[in-house]
Amino acid sequence: MNENGTPILEVRDLRQFFPIQAGFLRRTIGYVKAVNGVSFTINAGETLGLVGESGCGKSTLGCAILRLYEPTGGEVILHDRYKELSVLELSPREMRQVRANMQMIFQDPFASLNERMTVLDNVIEPLVCNDIGTSKEQEAKAEDLLMQVGLQKEHLRRYPHSFSGGQRQRIGIARALSIEPKFVVADEPVFALDVSVQAQILNLMQELQAEFGLSYLFISHDMAVIRYVSDRIAVMYVGKLVEYAERDELLQHPAHPYTEALHSAVPRLTQRGRRDRIILEGAPPDPSDLPRGCVFQTRCRYAEAKCREEEPKLREISGGHFVACHLAEELNLVGIQS
Repeated sequence: MNENGTPILEVRDLRQFFPIQAGFLRRTIGYVKAVNGVSFTINAGETLGLVGESGCGKSTLGCAILRLYEPTGGEVILHDRYKELSVLELSPREMRQVRANMQMIFQDPFASLNERMTVLDNVIEPLVCNDIGTSKEQEAKAEDLLMQVGLQKEHLRRYPHSFSGGQRQRIGIARALSIEPKFVVADEPVFALDVSVQAQILNLMQELQAEFGLSYLFISHDMAVIRYVSDRIAVMYVGKLVEYAERDELLQHPAHPYTEALHSAVPRLTQRGRRDRIILEGAPPDPSDLPRGCVFQTRCRYAEAKCREEEPKLREISGGHFVACHLAEELNLVGIQS
């Protein structure tokens, strides 16, 4: 949970465009705007939940922050003790040192581990790459981490194929934490797991967050998961943030029609508080050919003429509640009651 208001990461107008090339000479004829001007801040010890449907650019955003992709533009500022580091301006050598504070838990537990390496080698690989400790110290740390994530010492010499999805994700978490980062991008870490295993992994991540003082960017398409783990929530649609607020504020008082639609998709176990499901017509626009005006206007049931002509800016409508919608103050949208 959020310990204080001290920022650990600032993202400013981040853009990640991929060129579209055609012809014999492979000339660039356009760009896929996967991440298009995204800005937010993550505080120390906080979890920012990033939610949106598949293909909206969530994972690309996480990779761009860590420079697994080289961003097209914008800024990523990492607060490292008393210094501010502009991540996108660092040399490869400097970036290698900074990666000790920025790690990623990957989405697919079956593809994120090297099948030819034992669990021990997978977990200590970041320590070896960063030249941290002797081989005995590295092995001892790997043992401690695996026990913290619920595995046993005898698992060290086994290979990843002998583990279930939930166990493999625990190994991935241990590997990400081996060099003691302060900021972790968790890219759909429970997507491929059974519901009961999802709960175990989410609880584990929260326990480790409290123990190590971690800050998470938690990426998911599932609003129910985001609701459970987040301090603040950011809603993404076709490469843009459309809403951004404290968790309870965004859940109970959504200001963007897309957020309302995501809320309506959360399953209910009782009739109390039941709402009609909002079915969005059509498909999201092509990120290489975005419509004029609001990116959501082609699927929005409240859209007016202004929405089709003028792009709304992300603006603050109340304390810490930002939304990109011309009609935010006029609409009475339904949220999730506490």
